[in-house]
Order: sequence, then C-alpha cells, then structure tokens
Amino acid sequence: MADSKVETISRLAQWRIDNFGPCSYKKSDPFKVGIWNWYLSIEKNRYLCIRLFPEPSRASKEQPPIARFVLRVSNASANNRRPLISPVHERLLRTCEDFVWSVDSTFHGRFIIDVEFLDLKIYPLNGGEPSSTWPSDGMMQSVSTQGTLQCLSRMLDEAIHADVTIHTAEGTLSAHKAILSASSPVFQSMFHHNLKEKESSTIFIEDMTLESCMTLLSYLYGTIKQEDFWKHRVSLLGAANKYDIAALKDACEESLLEDINTMNVLERLQEAWLYQLNKLKKGCMIYLFDFGKIYDVRDEISNFLRQADRELMVEMFQEVISVWKPV
Repeated sequence: MADSKVETISRLAQWRIDNFGPCSYKKSDPFKVGIWNWYLSIEKNRYLCIRLFPEPSRASKEQPPIARFVLRVSNASANNRRPLISPVHERLLRTCEDFVWSVDSTFHGRFIIDVEFLDLKIYPLNGGEPSSTWPSDGMMQSVSTQGTLQCLSRMLDEAIHADVTIHTAEGTLSAHKAILSASSPVFQSMFHHNLKEKESSTIFIEDMTLESCMTLLSYLYGTIKQEDFWKHRVSLLGAANKYDIAALKDACEESLLEDINTMNVLERLQEAWLYQLNKLKKGCMIYLFDFGKIYDVRDEISNFLRQADRELMVEMFQEVISVWKPV
C-alpha cells in the first residue's frame, strides 16, 4: 500500500498515513537508518500504540542497536500542526516488544509519525562499551600508511623544519610551505608569487581560533581526529571554501547533511547558500518542506527571512510550490 512507505532524510524517518480506522493495525515498509532496516507499526484500541523495531537480520541479532530517538505524531490535515512529542527514549531494540509508545489521544484520517534518531550505538563483537555508529571512526583517515602519518604528525606537533608561521585570532602555529602548497592552490599561489606571505613566511588566518586552525592543519597533515573534525566542521567549511580545499569542503557538506534537525536547519540552509553547497541546501529544503518541518520552526522563520538573500527566498518559495498539494 502507498501509505506503508516511510521516507527518510538524514536521521529523520517520516511515515504519512492516509487512512487509519478506529480499531486496526498497520505496519510500515522497511526503511534504512544506520546499518539496520527498521519498521514502524501502529495499533489503535483505547490508545494509539506506536512501535519501533529493527528488521530481523544477522546484524540486528549479533549487534542489536541501542537507539536514542524522539517520536512525533501530528494530524496531516490540520492547519495548526502542533505535534505530540515523546520523551527522549534510549533502548536496546531487538524485537517489536522492546519499545511501544502509547498515545492517549485521538488521531484519525491522515496523520504523520516522525522518528528522529539522535544516536545509534552498538556493542563490539568482542565485548566492551557500546560506541556510536555516527560518525564513523576513521572516516577522515588518510590513505597513507600509519608510519607516514606518524612522521607527519611529528612534523606538525614538534615543528620539525617548519618554515612558515600562521597567525590566528588567538596565537601562532608553525607549519610547512610544502604541505600547505600541496593541499591548497591558494597557499601555493601565496608562496609561488612575490606576495607578502612568501617574503615574510607568515600567513594571517585571523578568522579562525587557534584550536580550529590546528584542526585544519591536522586535516592537511592527514592526522585529524574524528571528534575534532565534528567539533570544528563549520569553521573548517569556511577555511575549505576560502583556501579552495575541495575534498575538505565536500566532507564538511556531507557531515552537516547527516544531522539536520529543527534546531540547526535554518543555520545549515544559510551556510549552504553562503558556500554554494547544493546537496546540503536541497537536504534542508526537503527537511523543511517535503517533511513539513517548516511548522516546527515557525517562530524562527520570520527573522531568518528578514536576513536571507532574495535569491534564496525565491528558491524556498519555489520549493513550497513544488511540494504543495491542494486537499
């Protein structure tokens, strides 16, 4: 059936139910979030009972997910779509009996169920503490050998034969012209032509903090840690755009697309417009309009539109027109 399909974007899954009787049961089609396929089911008697569970598989049996999530239920046909929102749940999920949310409210006709996954963890096969599957460890690791990475790390940390000084907003760092030039055509141009950076062996990056600039250098030297990338990815995006580091810019865009939510979607949309990130911009538009999350940011949208670029506003209006379907 058409209303069994669950749409997903980023960490959000949305099930639009067109018709649901007063006493019946319905189960969704499988949808993938993380490494698991999932199901939603609903049953209505006295309460509306909503269940979330992984599809039986080898992955869910050997490494069942520990899911941290929020559920929202709203009437699709209501003009004022104030949803019912569950508490934040964190459960080990193996079967359909491991989680049920009973809603003491009457929903009939067309309504929407949202599941926003805040985190997904698994226990290692060899034992130990559970770890998050988001972000993936080693995603930013260079393809260079571990020995080469250790050498580059020492060059950066100990300033071995460093030949350029970087002035940040909070202090100075030492680096190597060859590494910077190989990583960025902008840096290469600075040191190739008779510019002040070549003469003084000094670069001013005063729009970055000392910590965020050190994270940028760690990326260029192939020694970046995932948690540092995650923490400074917005600053790294600005630097990647400024210094034409295409691979870093793409990685930042993919990362920002992974955890869109109502708290950051307008900020992400502005960043996507500023840095011409079409994939992130499209993801934000789909989240807001196709998934109906524009209703959840109604208090913030007026201020956003007052400051937004006119062309961005036109694109947002066109997106509204494309998804709007008269009842």
